[in-house]
Amino acid sequence: MLTAVLFSVASCKEKVVDDGYIWKKLRVMATAYNSFPSQTSKIHPGITAWGDSIKPGMKIIAVSKDLIPLGLDYNTQVKIKGDTSIYLVKDKMHSKWKNRIDIYMGEDKEKALQWGRKKITIHYRVKRDSTEMK
Repeated sequence: MLTAVLFSVASCKEKVVDDGYIWKKLRVMATAYNSFPSQTSKIHPGITAWGDSIKPGMKIIAVSKDLIPLGLDYNTQVKIKGDTSIYLVKDKMHSKWKNRIDIYMGEDKEKALQWGRKKITIHYRVKRDSTEMK
């Protein structure tokens, strides 16, 4: 009986799987945006710069173009410190912005205004470089 219990406990251990990706950490300025013509596109407010259709409830962020070469490219997974959700990079910001993300808040203008502008830490998932030490 004890052997069965020990075997059961041992098999419940969390397995670490190396899927070839790592999470990088970055400190950025974060703002929020809505899918209104005044904040996005006058013609297609629900279409991102990469051409995706977005709708309220989606966990989307836009990134400043200087972050793209760091690995925050299209469809990159992003975790925002203090939030359990995983966001996807689906939009790009105007080139005047640097070291910045914009969190999509659907059509909830009050929520976006309450978020405001703040410096935060994010983690983003990138393919492990073949030269990087494990």
